[in-house]
Amino acid sequence: MKYLDQQLLASLRDNARNSTSEIARKLGVSRSTVNSRIKRLEDLGVIQGYTVMFGAEHLQQQVSAHVLIIVNQKLTGRTYLALRDIPQVNSLYAVSGDFDLMAEISAESTAEISRVLDQIGNLEGVERTNSSLILETKFRR
Repeated sequence: MKYLDQQLLASLRDNARNSTSEIARKLGVSRSTVNSRIKRLEDLGVIQGYTVMFGAEHLQQQVSAHVLIIVNQKLTGRTYLALRDIPQVNSLYAVSGDFDLMAEISAESTAEISRVLDQIGNLEGVERTNSSLILETKFRR
């Protein structure tokens, strides 16, 4: 990947709502160059979409946890789909080690986290979970 593409991606990661003119000015290239690079990166699948990032104030009101999950291997696909349907599950990772999956969950209270943990633990295919509350986020990209 070219250096300009890396700079462009960093700029979009910082604020994807910046106009192409603003990004072009920041990178010292033309607006048409920025537009064509973005289109190329989208076509290559490097940029798959754009999303909402929650503000610090909203995130400070949330309680988050990492949940390690052991899954019955015959029910892995069904378990993925069930976890995707839980709105408090922000992300799901396949991991190595003693556990099969790691989910990051967020909710408005520890009581809601507890309910979500119960919901995850009761899913068909989930054999065991181990959770840790996130006390503080040092940085997020």
